[in-house]
Amino acid sequence: MVDQLQLVTFQLGDELYGVDILDVKEIVRVKSVRAVPNAPYYVDGFFNLRSEIIPVVNLHKRFALKKKEASSEDDLLSGFVILDIDGIKLGVVIDRVSRVFTIEKNEIQPPPQMLSGIGTEYVQGVVRQDDGYLIILNIRNLFNVKELQKISEIPAANR
Repeated sequence: MVDQLQLVTFQLGDELYGVDILDVKEIVRVKSVRAVPNAPYYVDGFFNLRSEIIPVVNLHKRFALKKKEASSEDDLLSGFVILDIDGIKLGVVIDRVSRVFTIEKNEIQPPPQMLSGIGTEYVQGVVRQDDGYLIILNIRNLFNVKELQKISEIPAANR
């Protein structure tokens, strides 16, 4: 039985978020994202990563979060976290990558009812830290089946 969880952590707005490292394929810096007509409001477009078309999801739009004012250091650490949600790869816009963080599973607390505009259905739990909370996202709840289907069709429509 594994009592620890490894998380890739990143900043969105003023909050620190984490996702299970097993769901993260890589972190990339890509500047050119092509827009997709008639895409859901939270999809910025797509980009080509080594001949693979990756849809780009903007969680700032999805969760109505303000984008963090970027310093030049933040700009160097911004980019996309490439997630694999049940075989569908997508890029998530991040303000700043933080680090890989190992936590004990017993440190994870249930999320408070309202968390910076994010519904608790998207949150697996929170971990108290010296300077606030680390919010652990449940990536399988970020999108319902229909939304994932629509996102997964973006690469095929843009080949």
